[in-house]
Amino acid sequence: MKIERVDEKTVKCFLSNEELEEYDISYKDFVMRSEKAREIVEVIMAQAVEEVDYKPPHFAFDLQIMLLPDQGMILTFTERTPEDLKNGANLINYLREMRRILKEKLGMDGSAIAGLLAQAVMTAAAGQAGSQEGEELAQKEQQEMQRPRFAIFCFPSMRSLCEYARMLPRNLRVVSRLYRDGGTYYLYLERGGASYERYSRASVQALEFGELYAATGDKLAYLEEHGECLLAEKALARLRL
Repeated sequence: MKIERVDEKTVKCFLSNEELEEYDISYKDFVMRSEKAREIVEVIMAQAVEEVDYKPPHFAFDLQIMLLPDQGMILTFTERTPEDLKNGANLINYLREMRRILKEKLGMDGSAIAGLLAQAVMTAAAGQAGSQEGEELAQKEQQEMQRPRFAIFCFPSMRSLCEYARMLPRNLRVVSRLYRDGGTYYLYLERGGASYERYSRASVQALEFGELYAATGDKLAYLEEHGECLLAEKALARLRL
């Protein structure tokens, strides 16, 4: 286990394939925030404190995983503050990067990736910053606050947007609107009556066909003012036809 201090808020840890086998752990454990992964994270944090004088996050951290073929993996821990967590785009960007890794490095198909990341977002959003007593309840409360209420995705063509709409379940109770600005189509996607897991899955699947544009109110206001609203309600249902 090799620890590297990147800056005040970030530390990297390299785990060789031999160490992964010794700990009997894989990327899925870290993505799913399993108990085994939490134990390894505690070991990493303790070693980082001792070796590179790292101060563990007070609130939460981002975890990025980079797989190194035939070598092992690199875990990057970056401290997050409550202010950071208010930005829902951070979470979706994290999912987007994980989707790329799972697809390019492991060759998983879109459906399997979406299912895995939709489950991961349920626990990854909380951050799991440490093991202090009483912190778990506070993190659960913060998790509800930090979950992105909506996201806006951009698509290069109507065809790609319709392909995305057709792959979603017909009974998905999300709120959706369609805008156009220039030659780009923008889909507003809000959780609505859907469970957070199903909404997360739909958000992850959108990244297979388009790109994340924004998850903040100012970008939505700009789009409403300067873009053309093509479908004001039930956009996904209408695009599916």
